[in-house]
Amino acid sequence: MILVTGGSGLLGAHLLYDLLRKHPRVRASKRPHSSMDFVKKVFAYYSNDAQALFEKIEWVEMDLDDIFSIEEALKGIDRVYHCAAVVSFHKKQAYLMQQTNVLGTKNLVDACLHSAIAKLIHVSSIAALGRAEKQEMTTEETPWKDSDKTSLYSHSKKAGELEVWRGMAEGLNAVIVNPSVIIGPGDWSQGSPQLFSLVHNGLKYYSHGINGYVYVRDVSKAMIALMESDIKDERFIINGEDLSYLELFNMMAKSLNKPYPSKEIKPWMAEIAWRALKAKSWFTQKAPSITKATARTFLQTYSYSSQKLLSKIDFQYTSMQQAIYLSAQEFLKDKSSISKK
Repeated sequence: MILVTGGSGLLGAHLLYDLLRKHPRVRASKRPHSSMDFVKKVFAYYSNDAQALFEKIEWVEMDLDDIFSIEEALKGIDRVYHCAAVVSFHKKQAYLMQQTNVLGTKNLVDACLHSAIAKLIHVSSIAALGRAEKQEMTTEETPWKDSDKTSLYSHSKKAGELEVWRGMAEGLNAVIVNPSVIIGPGDWSQGSPQLFSLVHNGLKYYSHGINGYVYVRDVSKAMIALMESDIKDERFIINGEDLSYLELFNMMAKSLNKPYPSKEIKPWMAEIAWRALKAKSWFTQKAPSITKATARTFLQTYSYSSQKLLSKIDFQYTSMQQAIYLSAQEFLKDKSSISKK
């Protein structure tokens, strides 16, 4: 049987949907009091039988801080997809990222070793990769170089990877995946889906910074293919395309039938923005929408090679234009259904 951790997140929910199309039952972990409405919503994007599919999930409460609850969740399990993580660029979340992304992964790896799990697919991030020199593409072999620009999130995902590599050295059959920025329909108020909301609301600014992007369904399908293969003790970048922020926002604006962003954000503007929003957060007690890390990422150029993955499995990426169009259609449907209520 299969266990998916982080099943209520963007990637986890899509992975559950794809797995349930092939397997009669799948177990998924959740935190106490977690709402399952988001998972049902994701299923409804792709199926008229969303409720029937949802009922095939065996939900278990699991705390990554508690190895005993992990071992309980692993009973009868032979394959694990570890999607659970805290994604944040806020310093206030540093402790939580350390607990979940590092110590939680350590506990899961130890429990998998103890329970003789057949295979683990661990979801890391491009944030855990080294940074290539200018004009070069980042690969799985690009050396890690720490600097004052390295985010706390990057540190936590890198440290989490090291726990998985340690598990491999101790006999765990595992594969690490490093997805780029995941694009797909989901909670339009946070994470990458929030970009659709920003563009729909009239986002005016863009940059010529470049980053990697991948369709959520592609990440899910690549993970399943890697799980079903004999591949082990390796890691793979999962990146559909490198796009500038201008290209990304223009694609979103076109799909949403909204004006294209027209004002280029300059480095000095980004520096003022994150400082102003940080000052504002002191009064509102709400996390700023732009941090020092995200502001600087917005201006950087990062390029990622996915050739290793394509050389090992039979796989084809969805174009980002198509991925954005499909996601935008779900966004518009959600907006329409809300306005009718």
